[in-house]
This record gives sequence, structure tokens and C-alpha cells, in this order.
Amino acid sequence: MKEELERCKPWIEAALKYSGGTHDWIDVCEGIYKGTMQLWPAKDSCLVTELITYPRTKVCNVFLGGGTLPEIMGMHADVVAWAKAQGCSALTMTGRFGWKKPLAENLNFLHQFVAINKRC
Repeated sequence: MKEELERCKPWIEAALKYSGGTHDWIDVCEGIYKGTMQLWPAKDSCLVTELITYPRTKVCNVFLGGGTLPEIMGMHADVVAWAKAQGCSALTMTGRFGWKKPLAENLNFLHQFVAINKRC
């Protein structure tokens, strides 16, 4: 796992630049090692997911992603199958606005809400 995580580090760090400062590299490593986050390594890409349990549903959130878009899109079916096996009713994705179009057009994601923030 450590070798794969290190190999994926450039993609993860690039995605973290768009995370709003919620996590850094160490936080992601700790989450993966503790099992609260999942690393999905591929040849030229990776995803990081997390399971979120709400009072009425459980979702798999694609928290970070980087690498080649076709390869990332190709990981979709495996992530969905895994999420269903974990008892999730939905797959969500948080990320920059550039993800909206390819996810909607190719994987039937729906624009559900907008998250905005203001630094205090």
C-alpha cells in the first residue's frame, strides 16, 4: 500500500489544491492507513473515496481524483459496485467545477447542490 500511495502522491497533491484546505497529504495518508479513506490506484490515475453515513443514508464520496480522465471514468463501475457492497445508496463527488460536464455526460451524475465557502 505504501508504494502505491507514494506513486499516486502527485495526483493526490494536485487534487488537494482544490480541496479548500480541508486536508493535506498527511491527512489523506492517515485516512487511508486507518481505513476511513480508500485508495483506488490505476496505471496513470487514482481516486480517494470515503464513506459518509448520514442519519438516513450512506454514500460513497469520491473525495480526490487525478490522472487521466478516461482512466478515471473507467474506474466508475468498480467504485459503484464496491459502494453498493458497503451498503451505500449513492455515489457523490466533491471536486472542482471541471468535473461537472464529463461526469454528467458520461456517467449520468446529476448536479444536486452547490457548496460555496468564504474564509473567515
